[in-house]
Amino acid sequence: MLDPIMHREGEPEILAGRKLAARVAGVYIAPEDHFVTQAVETLPLGFEGIAGDVHAGYTRRSGGREPWYPRGTEMRNERQLSIIAPDEMAIVAERMGLAEIKPEWIGANLTLDGVPMLSMLPAGTMLFFKGGVTIKIDGQNAPCRVAGRSIAEHAGMTDHDAGSLLFPKVSRRLRGLVGWVEKPGVIAAGEEVSVRVPEQWIYRA
Repeated sequence: MLDPIMHREGEPEILAGRKLAARVAGVYIAPEDHFVTQAVETLPLGFEGIAGDVHAGYTRRSGGREPWYPRGTEMRNERQLSIIAPDEMAIVAERMGLAEIKPEWIGANLTLDGVPMLSMLPAGTMLFFKGGVTIKIDGQNAPCRVAGRSIAEHAGMTDHDAGSLLFPKVSRRLRGLVGWVEKPGVIAAGEEVSVRVPEQWIYRA
């Protein structure tokens, strides 16, 4: 009888899960009618996400990211929160010739310090906050022109159209992550976070 744990010929290599430590560098909320966020001391979360935030809701309407549905189709909201890393935003700012890109400009809700290559964390990664909140990562947040234009306007770029086009080009796989609330509660700036990366493999069959 074959040992089910043994690696079979032709199977993908499986990388073991691991734990990382992080810290909340900042928390932000966007008004219901606006993309740009504002810094706050604490971030109350329910199962619907951030109450009053533009991306709050149990469901959302499909858009350009979901070409398999007619635009506007109601679907589960797996994009309740936008999570970015300050070090990755510093790289993007340099590529755009800017001194900085503030989290608020691109609608971020959370900034996390301490995780190398945050944007490359796989789907299914769990964020366990010391205060009790759990967030599950859905995947990378694809950069868009809306965020690019916001950066161009706030940074005082002379050509807003050029800025809106440049951001998606230079921030690919650096734009951060989107996730949803698995266990509600309150997140505070400075809070410790346990990052649990799941087993990973590449399916090639």
